[in-house]
Amino acid sequence: MATWSNLNYQNSASPLMEQIIFFHDHTLIILIMITILVAYLMMNLFFNNYINRFLLESQMIELIWTILPAITLIFIALPSLRLLYLLDELNNPLITLKSIGHQWYWSYEYSDFNNIEFDSYMIQSNENLNNFRLLDVDNRIILPMNNQIRILVTATDVIHSWTIPSLGVKIDANPGRLNQTSFFINRPGIYYGQCSEICGANHSFMPIVIESIPMKNFINWINNYSLGDWKQVLVS
Repeated sequence: MATWSNLNYQNSASPLMEQIIFFHDHTLIILIMITILVAYLMMNLFFNNYINRFLLESQMIELIWTILPAITLIFIALPSLRLLYLLDELNNPLITLKSIGHQWYWSYEYSDFNNIEFDSYMIQSNENLNNFRLLDVDNRIILPMNNQIRILVTATDVIHSWTIPSLGVKIDANPGRLNQTSFFINRPGIYYGQCSEICGANHSFMPIVIESIPMKNFINWINNYSLGDWKQVLVS
């Protein structure tokens, strides 16, 4: 999750988020090189005394400063297109999770299992001092690690946005429309997110919490759901 004074991305917990961070670093290096070059040329223009009365045009330098930006854009566009197609790829998902946005909470349905559905509300910070303010919920999403997960997102009232930064997932929840994406959690842990759409006065009070656990513990959680003990944390 995000911490104080953190100006970088959160630590990735999925291969897609790793690729997003790599692309960010790649593009940032290109931008730094362009900035240094332009700053150097501007400083030379400001502090030189050279004057050429007869310089009207130079086709060679115009050709160079037209081709170089085009090549630079290619170096940015090709990795960007590759990443764009990777984000839309669905590769044999093991589990399908349906998320429904309401004002101002989320509902979840495990479509592969019978009658597993619940609402997820934000916990007030004064209820438990161990909770993160504005980020913890009463019912977390329980998902297995090292498996492809598909999520279907929709809304019942206004546009919301289901976002988990550390997993590289951000997808809009539109009323009357079913959007889908997928992600792969490669390590156990608890991952926090929020509604990142300006969907109303209380949109910042719609946190999302995913608890990633091993497959054996996930099966135990599924089995215990019908026994009424499904809220138990099964990380051990």
